[in-house]
Amino acid sequence: MTTEALAGALAPEPHAERVAAHRYGGWADKPGILGALATVDHKRVGLRFVATAFVFFVLGGALAGLMRLQLSRPDNTLIGPDLYNQLFTVHGTTMMFIFAVPIMQAMGVYFVPLMVGARNIAFPRLNAYAYWVYLFGGAMLFVALALNIGPDAGWFSYTPLAGPQYGVGKRSDFWAQLITFTEVSGLLVAVSIITTIFKLRAPGMTLNRMPLFVWALLVTSFMILFALPSVMMASTALILDRLVGTHFFNQAEGGDALLWQHLFWFFGHPEVYFIFLPGLGFVSTIIGTLSRRPVYGYVAVVLSLIATGFLSFGLWVHHMFATNVPELGKSFFTAASMVIAIPTATQLFCWIATLWTGRIVLKTPLLFVLGFFFILVLGGLTGIMLAAVPLDLQIHDTFFVVAHLHYVLIGGGVFPLFGAFYYWFPKVTGRMLDETLGRWNFWLFFIGFNVAFFPMHILGLQGMPRRVYTYAAETGWGTLNLISSIGAVMVVASVLLFIVNVARSLRHGTAASANPWGASTLEWATPSPPPPGNFHPALAVEGREPLWEEQGVAGRVEGLSNDPPEVLVTTLLDATPHHRMAFPTATIWPLLAAIATTVMFVSSIFTPWAVIWGSIPVAIALIVWFWPSKEETAKHRRLERVP
Repeated sequence: MTTEALAGALAPEPHAERVAAHRYGGWADKPGILGALATVDHKRVGLRFVATAFVFFVLGGALAGLMRLQLSRPDNTLIGPDLYNQLFTVHGTTMMFIFAVPIMQAMGVYFVPLMVGARNIAFPRLNAYAYWVYLFGGAMLFVALALNIGPDAGWFSYTPLAGPQYGVGKRSDFWAQLITFTEVSGLLVAVSIITTIFKLRAPGMTLNRMPLFVWALLVTSFMILFALPSVMMASTALILDRLVGTHFFNQAEGGDALLWQHLFWFFGHPEVYFIFLPGLGFVSTIIGTLSRRPVYGYVAVVLSLIATGFLSFGLWVHHMFATNVPELGKSFFTAASMVIAIPTATQLFCWIATLWTGRIVLKTPLLFVLGFFFILVLGGLTGIMLAAVPLDLQIHDTFFVVAHLHYVLIGGGVFPLFGAFYYWFPKVTGRMLDETLGRWNFWLFFIGFNVAFFPMHILGLQGMPRRVYTYAAETGWGTLNLISSIGAVMVVASVLLFIVNVARSLRHGTAASANPWGASTLEWATPSPPPPGNFHPALAVEGREPLWEEQGVAGRVEGLSNDPPEVLVTTLLDATPHHRMAFPTATIWPLLAAIATTVMFVSSIFTPWAVIWGSIPVAIALIVWFWPSKEETAKHRRLERVP
């Protein structure tokens, strides 16, 4: 199902939009296409993020399927080396940059405001702009691939391979600008989520009462703020080397090719945890609900999330053990690579204790969590192996590393994500996903994943290098590659089954109540799907599990305006009411600003002057975006006179 089809299936009828506009005032979107394009409702924007990222996931998976088809037999001539280089580069870039991180942030965009009792996300227009930038940036990558100018230097785009000497044409230019472009979106979403958590929580929701998923998104968002500028700076330096003639990475002119790896992996290793930490938040949420008890060791889990965030910035050189980094330095990164397993193990034992002492409801979301346990442990063990320098030097750049990467990222990110889809689908749509199809979805995915990627460990130990488009029959790698390709077919079948389940459930699924799982967090205190403005009236809480505790929901906040929309701003630590604030309403200008930004970035691939001339329409769009209308000004002045 396409993004447009999914969005259309979930969009309210025009009559329903008119009723919502009358009932919810400024929180409701205007009817029609213009209203849909101008929306700043975090739920509609978040859903678009999720649907778009899932489409990119399917496209990236299709590229992986083509690569598996090429490698399924030796001496295969189905795909040539040039196209294969583009396929594996676009596949890796898609999965790492325009699927995995954005979809985790998208889940935060949708659910964090609901879970903290906010009426919308902070900076809602900025959040809408971030989505359009992300959509256009991701589309850039596949347009380039369709035009045979897709990047071909790997998703890490090492110099000097991606530099002007070897990266001829515009392929690496597209990659560099895509990275800068899409990472702008990630930074903007992170700022919105952090501000929402710190300043828009429901009265009484102190920091030690926040849901664990909210803590996971808070830590992730701070990590993004510190890590993304590194790769954006690197990609900007790369395109300056290529277009302007600078020499950041040109060894002959005083540059340093290894500088690229340091800048990239200082971002690249924390990026793994941008994906992993929200996955841990999904796991904590699902386990707490489906074991019918609060997660054991709340403080330990929170501190483990924070420790993982800090430690993740001290691991980047373990991707560079084959370079000429001093041996003493490598030993420190080896130690850090092993120490970071401790916080995750702490959470794992807390989850086991929760399940052990709870009353387990074994539904599809929990099945994906149990699959996550198994695969994460295997991926973690191979990570410990790769942290040892002598072994890493032997299996560096082999299929063993490919296997480890997918066990960690799919096991730590995609399995919890599918569990979250099944868990929160009734909240988003008002319908339940089919349980039988869900179990088939899980078992096909779990078995297919292990059949696809476990043989790659053996292939790596046998010496098969990654990033090769074919191999000779004499190597003896054909059988294991064929088994791996069969597993990939099972994974594809599982994802198709999930899409069928979603399409079928949207039309014929069992109607869901406001809280079908009997969960404890505030997103289940609203109807399914939630109305514009989320809470009418807003809630106040006095407990960590507000829907499970007798006095968990302490009361309701009366007197907030719906036209213009108004929110209650609370203090950072204790979430005590501080002041009321009129909220920005829907406008088309974030979309227009994103279009202007896209034109500037795409044009700058061909001439650096586009940055200067392209900044003018961007500036105009931003000025009109922030310029208040007479109607808004009148409403705000009228609101100021209300005590």
